[in-house]
Amino acid sequence: MLKTGILNPQINFLLSRVRHTNTLVIADRGFPFWPMIETVDISLVDDVPTVLQVLAAIRPNFQIGKAWMAREFLKHNTTNIRRAFAVALHGIEMHHEPHVKFKQRVPGAIGLIRTGDTIQNANLILESA
Repeated sequence: MLKTGILNPQINFLLSRVRHTNTLVIADRGFPFWPMIETVDISLVDDVPTVLQVLAAIRPNFQIGKAWMAREFLKHNTTNIRRAFAVALHGIEMHHEPHVKFKQRVPGAIGLIRTGDTIQNANLILESA
């Protein structure tokens, strides 16, 4: 029985298949469903869990080289929210692009973890290093 780290077996299975330069999506509750990629839905209620909580849980054992977010995230969120994401992604090469272009990257991902996050455009695409 696992006692530390990620306890969810579906997330462990998904993470174990992400290799060098593969991508993983962590999405908010409103992100569209993508039938062509594996989705692990861990949303429970509004903001449980959040994108940042999932990022914090996987980061110790997941080498992230680059990350993408929609440019609209910067426009629609407060300084405090933007700062929290910047701190959580410290040391990672960050890219912001139009939401339409961001969504075009999604089908190439190994999988998607859907959260209960209600922060507008709080979606991340993480590329493993």
